[in-house]
Amino acid sequence: MKKTLIAAAFTAIYACGAHAQNSVTLYGVIDAGLSYNSNAGGHSLWAAGSGNVTGSHWGVTGSEDLGGGTHAVFRLESGFSVTNGSMRQGGRLFGYQAYAGLDNARYGALTLGRQYDSVVDYLAPLSFTGRHPGGNNLAAHPYDNDNLNNSFRVNNAVKYASANYGGVKFGALYGFSNEAGGFDDNRLYSFGASYDFGSLLFGAGYLQANNGGSANTNGALTLTDRTFVASQQRTYGAGVNYLMRHARVGFVWTRTQLGGLDTINGANSLGLTQNGQGASFSNYEVNASYDFTPQFTVTGEYTFTQGALSTEGGEHHPRWHEVSVQADYFLSKRTDVYAQASYQHIGADGSGLGADISGQSPSSTDQQTVVAIGMRHRF
Repeated sequence: MKKTLIAAAFTAIYACGAHAQNSVTLYGVIDAGLSYNSNAGGHSLWAAGSGNVTGSHWGVTGSEDLGGGTHAVFRLESGFSVTNGSMRQGGRLFGYQAYAGLDNARYGALTLGRQYDSVVDYLAPLSFTGRHPGGNNLAAHPYDNDNLNNSFRVNNAVKYASANYGGVKFGALYGFSNEAGGFDDNRLYSFGASYDFGSLLFGAGYLQANNGGSANTNGALTLTDRTFVASQQRTYGAGVNYLMRHARVGFVWTRTQLGGLDTINGANSLGLTQNGQGASFSNYEVNASYDFTPQFTVTGEYTFTQGALSTEGGEHHPRWHEVSVQADYFLSKRTDVYAQASYQHIGADGSGLGADISGQSPSSTDQQTVVAIGMRHRF
């Protein structure tokens, strides 16, 4: 009897120890609110919305201690609409992320699956739109041309992320085409780095997608993910943030170059000529935030975007001016209410483009204003 009790006690102790070394966590963000669009296809629009500011999503992440500072890790993350319960990202069950791999405290992490690129990992956190998980939809640069708002994720991806070496972190990602005889037909690769120097934060990133508009739907990118349908996309940039006691100011520069461009922003086909020039976007963002109290924060940004595109009608150089301001009040550590206003003006230069704030119905004119109020709950 004593031996049985002793054995049971050791079993319980082992089970508790094993449980302490492993973990599975459920988490997520729910963003529900109302929005006003001054011009949605020629009409004003009041609407109930999901993810007007932060994309609503939930996920499960886990870790198993393998010894020697190494852990087996996984993450399954799903985007959804609060207003109708549907799945986002083309109806995928885990459209945000889905990966598994190994993480070592000294050498970094190697993961495989559907993941974020290096521009999102290392540069986006320095911008207003990419500062918080899930992004800030209304503050994205025109068409989210640089993907700082996570408009697309990368399928078939192998990713390395370093450990933190005295404030320096770096990483790289490769998304396979998964096509026999077409190694570069719908593939993507990226790399980036960041440096945390106390009150100064630096970040930079690069990505290149090849033949993303091809018929290969099993490759790194799918048409339901992409902002652009183009034969090639190069995006690169750098940024810096300066942290003070109650404030934060920053600057971010990005550039996107597109070759063989067919479509911008999904349904807005421009009938572009395939002359090798395609289009380009250069974004210059200044942003700032101030904590008036531990519960109340105001954040703002101004972005100037310089474009160049070639259409059947000739060469055009549109210019965008975009301003976003958000006030955020935390009712608790996990729940906040917000109000955000975004304004965009485009000098279209004969291109036929109208104002188009990210996540909203495009304007029929060169101006658009969107105001959103809502609540976010994190769990």
